[in-house]
Amino acid sequence: MRARLKPGVRRGDVLVGGSPMRVARLRPGALPAGIADGALARRLLDGNLADPVLDDVPPLDPADLTVVLPVHGRADELGRALAALRPLRCLVVDDASPVPLTPDGPHVEVIRLERNVGPAGARNAGLAKVSTSYVAFVDCDVTVSAETLLRLGRHFADDRVALVAPRIVGLARSERPRWFERYDERAASLGLGDVGCSVRPGAAVGWLPSACLVGRTDRLGEGFDPSLRVGEDVDLVWRLVDEGQVVRYDPGEVAHHDARATLRGWLGRKYVYGTGGAPLAARHGDKGAVAVLSPAMATAAAALLLRRRWSVPVALLGAGRGVQVLRRTLPDVPGRDRLAVDLAARGLGWSLRQESALLLRHWWPPVAVAAVLSRSVRRAVVGALVVDLVVSRGSGLAGRRLDDLAYGAGLWAGVLRARSWGAVSVRGAGTRHPRGRATGR
Repeated sequence: MRARLKPGVRRGDVLVGGSPMRVARLRPGALPAGIADGALARRLLDGNLADPVLDDVPPLDPADLTVVLPVHGRADELGRALAALRPLRCLVVDDASPVPLTPDGPHVEVIRLERNVGPAGARNAGLAKVSTSYVAFVDCDVTVSAETLLRLGRHFADDRVALVAPRIVGLARSERPRWFERYDERAASLGLGDVGCSVRPGAAVGWLPSACLVGRTDRLGEGFDPSLRVGEDVDLVWRLVDEGQVVRYDPGEVAHHDARATLRGWLGRKYVYGTGGAPLAARHGDKGAVAVLSPAMATAAAALLLRRRWSVPVALLGAGRGVQVLRRTLPDVPGRDRLAVDLAARGLGWSLRQESALLLRHWWPPVAVAAVLSRSVRRAVVGALVVDLVVSRGSGLAGRRLDDLAYGAGLWAGVLRARSWGAVSVRGAGTRHPRGRATGR
């Protein structure tokens, strides 16, 4: 394996970056031109300090890859998806559609289920029929080329990689897309950004959507948990990570996901995504925490959101405490004090973003009630809105607010149904996840 340092990683004999943020001390001259190989490459990849170098790795052989497409109705969307996937072998799992599906093509085989089992169960039915070394799961409303899936397979040059996904980009199919369709093109729920990642809880990318995945057939076991109608993709990724497998996100490869054509359908899908939080928390504990905050930075960020006379002094005290802790833990290198200040400032900014998301998205139902009774809560909500405007640069304001409202409503509906607060909890920074906590299949 070869790896190249990510842009933005502080270089030299001490590397600073990755997700979660870390500091790595190297032997002098260990990274000529920012390229590493062997064991060092693996460690940098695991710490999200570097990206894999795949230029000289050939794509998968088409004969080694089978595509599984779960579908319930939606024949037109299925036709588009299959056309893009030629000439790969495709297993269409008809999940008890009202009218049986009959897609054409020598590369297509249909498995008809007589009882609707949901997306997870349908994918598993297809997985059980796969005889190739690699399998791709592609939803019928996703358009991705065969070449893209084969290039994603280059990640399997690392024998630890079990699963990889491309970047999902929203695509409006309407002749005259409405505002929420345009918003979905800019900020699709399944979009995970443009930075590659070794996927795990706590990293910049903590999960992958099952809308488009490529995996090693023999590493997936029986596949997805069929009892989950939503969140089954997150559950699979976290179980693989718990087993010591590597899961990667490659934004250099792109798949297109159809935007919902109606406002009701768009909001309904956001709500459904939110309901998956409680089942995931029941299986995986605090891996599903909605925020990760240290006490000092949480206090500092909360003070700034409240915008009182004492806010700046309290924020400075919290940031100062962060600098103190970092200075003790950083290696003794030139510029350690300056580095500690820089990392503390970044931590404060990230805490502000997380607390703003808590108020506007994850916790909005109880926050709305509290805002009626408390002026301080109202001030904090206004502060959160300002932070959100700065982060989003003012784009998609209506879409972001409705997205947050629908997702948060679904999240709390799931929490109340499960009678468990795990899905809306906050985890302390530095908490380690014990392996083997998943209780899925």
